[in-house]
Amino acid sequence: MTPDELYQLKFPIGEFTPPAYIPTSLISTWIAIIEEFPNDLKIATSNLSLTQKNWKYRPGGWSLKQIVHHCADSHVNAFIRFKLSLTENTPTIRPYFEDKWAEMIDGKDDDLKDSIGLITSLHSKWSKLLKNLKNSDYEKTYVHPEYGKSFQLDEVIGTYAWHCQHHLTHIKLALDAEGKYD
Repeated sequence: MTPDELYQLKFPIGEFTPPAYIPTSLISTWIAIIEEFPNDLKIATSNLSLTQKNWKYRPGGWSLKQIVHHCADSHVNAFIRFKLSLTENTPTIRPYFEDKWAEMIDGKDDDLKDSIGLITSLHSKWSKLLKNLKNSDYEKTYVHPEYGKSFQLDEVIGTYAWHCQHHLTHIKLALDAEGKYD
């Protein structure tokens, strides 16, 4: 497999690049994606066999079940980062090692129910928060020490809408590959 083919599998919808100008209509679209993610995830993962849950979307990539558990971990962190940004002045957030988290017992659990339940509840709460932000809230920021820069909340909303679509596409790729990359 060529490096270009691997890149296509790793970033099937491309990497997220925030637009220079983010209108509120785009933010609303992104919030809708975040709000709909739990239902989209349930549909994408319903009635999977144990074998399918272990399929990978690319060589060296995570299994389908690890993707689901990663989304729960990642989005919990994102929600906390939002709350910190809304209640503190440019907080420095704490990064985490997502690759190590994916290898933990809960990251490899065959049962997706807890992570999907967590995502469902979390996204309900997160969507309510996002829908009630004021325009001035979008300008609030946090510092991500791994990148050494500040991220504005309007951009972060877009990042997580992309993240939802990115991993839904990974799940579809894993199912389409039918164990080819295991």
